[in-house]
Amino acid sequence: MAWVLVFFDLPVGSPEERRNATNFRKDLIKDGYFMVQFSVYARPCGTADRVETQVRRLKSKIPAKGEVRGLMISDAQWGRMIILRSQQTAEAEKMPAQMQFF
Repeated sequence: MAWVLVFFDLPVGSPEERRNATNFRKDLIKDGYFMVQFSVYARPCGTADRVETQVRRLKSKIPAKGEVRGLMISDAQWGRMIILRSQQTAEAEKMPAQMQFF
């Protein structure tokens, strides 16, 4: 099991840039990503092939301007994440019990 993390900084100075950034975020959500923090999204993947598929899909959706980064980590690494919210610790999201197939 692995997780794909996507970090992005996209320009939003013009209406077209805002539209492109919004469409990029919507595409991430359609592909099964969820927001971890602003401009940081994550998606669980059951196999290495699924990770490669997500990377290919991600590359095809990157807007012309801005920067997008991807990071693949194992489920064990994800589980060791330290989350601090207002000086209180919280647990990382769990891998879904059943993977969704599209």
